[in-house]
Amino acid sequence: ALMCGLMALGVSLGDEVITPPNSFIASTAAIVHLKAKPVFVDVLPDQNIDPNLIEKAITSKTKAIMPVHLTGRVAEMNEIMLIANHYKIPIIEDAAQSIGSQLSGQKSGSFGEIGCFSTHPLKNLNACGDGGFLTTNDASIANKVRLFRNHGLVDRDTVERFGFVSRMDVLQANILEYRLLRLSEVIEQRRKNAEMYRKVLKSNYIYVPEERDKELNTYHTFVIQCERRDELRNFLQSKGIKTAIHYPIPIHLQPASVFLGYRNGDFP
Repeated sequence: ALMCGLMALGVSLGDEVITPPNSFIASTAAIVHLKAKPVFVDVLPDQNIDPNLIEKAITSKTKAIMPVHLTGRVAEMNEIMLIANHYKIPIIEDAAQSIGSQLSGQKSGSFGEIGCFSTHPLKNLNACGDGGFLTTNDASIANKVRLFRNHGLVDRDTVERFGFVSRMDVLQANILEYRLLRLSEVIEQRRKNAEMYRKVLKSNYIYVPEERDKELNTYHTFVIQCERRDELRNFLQSKGIKTAIHYPIPIHLQPASVFLGYRNGDFP
């Protein structure tokens, strides 16, 4: 979905796409596969991109801004939209972790030109296998994406633009159609669980995610922050409680990212 969306926006060799370094590798991989350059912008304490740092990252080569809505929380899209509109730069939202999330009554994936979603089995709306989809209200973008996802075929024998196989099979689509009807129930239960976690975990030593005004967080994950993180993880492990770090190695420090020239400490 991310690659189809970026291609529909015309991202290609030499272009730049602004995005955060704290995300799953797929966000940046889609940019790199199109031979464009990811330009990383640091994140806020809530793990989402810091809108106050975006403007200084914009250059004449900036082709798109890709905020990532991590952990079920929508990024600061009101501020991001103001910047994007001022510079006339399209926004493609990585909403893989935030289906159903809202900010000021608007759902994730509906702020920019394109919203990209994942239906990986670990997501709140999940299929039985990997999958994804994108949303847009731009007919031109939609038509381009339909071409790219199916080899660029306009009919059985005619290829208008080179594409690839990115079709969702009927079985997965039927499963998702059924589960979509229950998504509100899933979100409600996750929000109840999150409130319980918040009550029992919040302390002077543990930072828990608090909800902003006019926010609906769907809690794809419930991420806490603690100075003695590793000690806490070991203690929980001893009690049979599994934890994970999202993400232990940020994208700019991955071995695959060496060619980008970033160093440890660039995004504290």
